[in-house]
Amino acid sequence: MPAHSLQLLKEGNFRFINNLKKNRDHLEVLNELKDNQRPFAAIVSCMDSRTAAELIFDQGFGDIFSIRIAGNVVTNGILGSLEYATSVVGSKLIVVLGHTNCGAIKGACDHIRLGHLTELIEKIEPAVAEVAKSINREKEYELFEYEVTKTNVLIGAKTITENSPIIKALVDKGQVGVVPAIYNIATGKVQFLDV
Repeated sequence: MPAHSLQLLKEGNFRFINNLKKNRDHLEVLNELKDNQRPFAAIVSCMDSRTAAELIFDQGFGDIFSIRIAGNVVTNGILGSLEYATSVVGSKLIVVLGHTNCGAIKGACDHIRLGHLTELIEKIEPAVAEVAKSINREKEYELFEYEVTKTNVLIGAKTITENSPIIKALVDKGQVGVVPAIYNIATGKVQFLDV
């Protein structure tokens, strides 16, 4: 079931990058969903205005939960939302979706401090520290930034199963999948990462 949900997202992203949007009657769908919802996936993505999961995966009302936060970091509030999505509503897939050219990633690489944003930046800094062990930021900045984005989504996916016994139990039973991915804002393509 998680594999089927992943396939639906891959097909939706294919439609998105090829401008083949599904034809939907949004008002009819809303009327059908007025009493309940059954999204098949929950996407944790960045708040960046270029990263709307419903568009990237060509999904309509009621298809996915879209959870957005700067740097697609996993907080306790995000975990609670994901527990609701999976254990209460029945979503079969969680995607932690990073993206290229992310301001939060750049902020973490630069160790920016700015009010409450600082707490989010600090959640990305373990990815910066990990990548700094093998890549020289000054010499290979683009590669460094990409690898921090990648490491951040891998850490996010791991954090979900490590910090939520509810989701871990569903994953262990094969009822829910957790997948990290990166969205390229220049091409529109989503790369799902193997874990």
